[in-house]
Formats: sequence, structure tokens, C-alpha cells
Amino acid sequence: MTEPTQLRGRRKVRAGIVVSDKMDKTIVVLVQEMKPHPLYKKVVRHARRYKVHDEKGECGIGDRVRIAETRPVSKEKCWRLDQVIGKAE
Repeated sequence: MTEPTQLRGRRKVRAGIVVSDKMDKTIVVLVQEMKPHPLYKKVVRHARRYKVHDEKGECGIGDRVRIAETRPVSKEKCWRLDQVIGKAE
């Protein structure tokens, strides 16, 4: 069993596409994952939308970004922008 001190500092990281940037300092990121069905083993696409804190407001719709888990910033926002991987064309 690992000790609690070893688990600190490991934050969840996801990559996705910005689908909304209409809020102030907040973007909505769509993250799609492919997982096998537990019983039938067919690969199924799962999609989830995260509200992400974007302090500088540098992202636009269609940008590919990496997000990281952080402390709660508001009621629904507990992710922050880590890196812009690619800008939209």
C-alpha cells in the first residue's frame, strides 16, 4: 500500500477540444475517451464536458488543449488550463 505522501501531487490530466468560450475566464472542454464495454468488449466512445478555468482567456472554440485537475474554483469548475496543444484554423 502506498503512503498518502506519495499520492500527493498526482493530478488528473485530460486532453480535449474547446466547445465554448462565452464565459469570462471559463471554457468548456469536450473530452472523448474510447473504452471497451465491460461485458460485450465492444469499444464505445464516452464524451464528457468539463468547465475549465482559463485565467488569460487565450483559448477559442476549436482549440485542442490539455487540462489538469485543481482545487475547486467555483461550484462546477475544478479544472484549469494546462497547455494549448493546437489552435483552431
